[in-house]
Amino acid sequence: MDESDSKVDLCSVPLIALNVTVRKKLGLYLNPKHTVAADWTAVAETMGFSYLEIKNHEASRNPTKTVLDDWAARNSDASVGKLLSILEEVERKDIVEDLQPLIDEDVRKYIENQKKKDEPPVQVPEVDSCDPRTPERSLTVEDVPGGAPEMFDAFICYCHNDFEFVHEMIRELEQTDYKLKLCVFDRDVLPGSCVWTITSELIEKRCKRMVVVISDEYLDSDACDFQTKFALSLCPGARSKRLIPVVYKPMTKPFPSILRFLTICDYTRPCTQAWFWIRLAKALSLP
Repeated sequence: MDESDSKVDLCSVPLIALNVTVRKKLGLYLNPKHTVAADWTAVAETMGFSYLEIKNHEASRNPTKTVLDDWAARNSDASVGKLLSILEEVERKDIVEDLQPLIDEDVRKYIENQKKKDEPPVQVPEVDSCDPRTPERSLTVEDVPGGAPEMFDAFICYCHNDFEFVHEMIRELEQTDYKLKLCVFDRDVLPGSCVWTITSELIEKRCKRMVVVISDEYLDSDACDFQTKFALSLCPGARSKRLIPVVYKPMTKPFPSILRFLTICDYTRPCTQAWFWIRLAKALSLP
């Protein structure tokens, strides 16, 4: 870092600033069990994870990554500075020293990107004040050029193997007295634009909440993984843009640890199926 970057308070830089390379290298240092040096379990314990949570994280192929994701999701103040302090607290200064150049570079890029976002847009002088302004771009089939963007009660995060259940969700929530408006990507989004850009804009600006349909197939979907982590990054701890995990069939794989702190809407239990749609509709109807 140059002299100006050295003054950055790393405790004010969120963990999301660290890119894939740094996270992978952290895993290489912390995933192996050590008899002398502290491993990922010591880091997780210092972060505040319980014994049972740490035991559950052991099932992950990359427990360090899982712990970092979970920590960032449940703690709004999870930051680069706090992570470095934790590594020093567990006496892994060797990791801090080895990765410092990469971390500094990630922080520098993050701050530059934030500054660009904060810059006011370039104003083009208007020749005539009566000229029509550029309309907001159309993303969904119901968008009207020049009109207000289509808004939704919830974005539905799902993989294609679970589409039959999504159809049932549409029937129960949109075509009944609940009259909720769901954003279902394959039905509502216009083709031809970048998937990641459209998804991000819909989740952040057009949907009040997000329903995550959890299944074994969901765990293997890169798109679902991106959507879930993006939504969590908007509201650490899911306090403002509430995420609602839904399980509709038995799973053979572990439930995603990043969502374990959220209340689940479970369709697999026959004794509670009668209340399932009522509970879900009520949660989506809240302001």
